[in-house]
Amino acid sequence: MVRYSKLVNPHNTSDSRAMTVFQYLVIIIGIAPMALMVNWVLLPHAFVGGGLTGICSAIYYVTGGLFPSLFPEYGGAVPVWLTTFVFNAILLLIAGLTVGWRFCIRTMVGVAAITFWYRVIPILPEPIIADPWLGAIIGGFVFGLSLGCVLAANGSSGGTDIVAMIINHYHNISLGNIMLLCDILIIASAFFLPLPESMATEGGNPFYLHIKRVLYGVCMTLSYTLAVDWVMTRLHRSVHFLIYSSKYDEIATAINTTVNRGVTVLDGTGWYSQQPVKVISVLVRKPESSLVLSIVKNIDPEALVSIADVGGVFGSGFDKIKAK
Repeated sequence: MVRYSKLVNPHNTSDSRAMTVFQYLVIIIGIAPMALMVNWVLLPHAFVGGGLTGICSAIYYVTGGLFPSLFPEYGGAVPVWLTTFVFNAILLLIAGLTVGWRFCIRTMVGVAAITFWYRVIPILPEPIIADPWLGAIIGGFVFGLSLGCVLAANGSSGGTDIVAMIINHYHNISLGNIMLLCDILIIASAFFLPLPESMATEGGNPFYLHIKRVLYGVCMTLSYTLAVDWVMTRLHRSVHFLIYSSKYDEIATAINTTVNRGVTVLDGTGWYSQQPVKVISVLVRKPESSLVLSIVKNIDPEALVSIADVGGVFGSGFDKIKAK
C-alpha cells in the first residue's frame, strides 16, 4: 500500500525508486482528464483559456480549413496536440540550457503525456456540456483537479510553467505574477479572433459577443485556478501533534516506522504531580493525522493528545523553502 506521505514527498522513503515510478504514473494518468475537458468542452465551445492550452486552441480556431490535406480529421486546422508538442519542445530546450535539465525531466513526462492524450482523445463536434457558462465552470474545475493531482506528484504539463521558470531564473519576479500576466494576455487575445459559428448565429452586437467570449475564458481560468488551489491546499495542510503518554517510546517508534515522520520527544514536568513526563512532538500532513490517532489509541487509549493546524511546514519531509 502506498502511503500518502510517500506520494507528496518521496524523499522520506527507502523505496524512492518505486515511488518515482508511481509519481510518473500519477502524472501520465492524471493529465488525461485535462485533455478530456479540452477536446470535449473547450474546443467544441471555442473557448480560449489561459496558458499554452489557450494559445494552441487559438491557433486551432484561426487555422481551421487552411490545411485540409495535412489535417483532414481536424477540418484542416493545426491540431492542439501538435502545437502543444512543438511549443513545449522549444521551451524545454531553452529551459534546459538556462535553468538546468534536472527541472525538465518530470516536465518532459508531462508534456509527452498531454500530447499523447490530446492525440488519442477525439474532439467532439458538440460539447458534452451544452451551456457555455456551465461548460466553462465545470470544465475548468475538472481541468484544475487534474492539474492539481499532477502538481502534487511534482509534475507539470509544461507551457507557461516553463516560461515562468525561465523568467524567474533571470529576474526577481514571482512565478505567480508571471503566469497571471501570461493568462491575461492569452485570454484577452480571444477578443480579436473570429467568432465561432455557434456564437455568430446568436446575432446581436459583435462587440458584446467578443466580450462574452473573453468572459468564458476568464470564467474557465478562475474555475481551474480555484480547483488547483483546493487540491494543493488539502494535500499540503499539516498538523502538529503533542502527545502525553507513559508509553511514549512505543508510540514514537510506531509513528516513526509506520507514518515515516520524524518524532521529537520533549522533557516536561507535570506541575500538579511534580513528576517528570515525556511529550511527543510530531508534524504530519493532514491526511496522515487519522493514522497517528489510530496508533496512539491502540497503544495507549488514556494518552492526552493535542492537535493544532499549522499554516505551513518547510524543511525535510515537507515543502521546500522557496523565495517569493
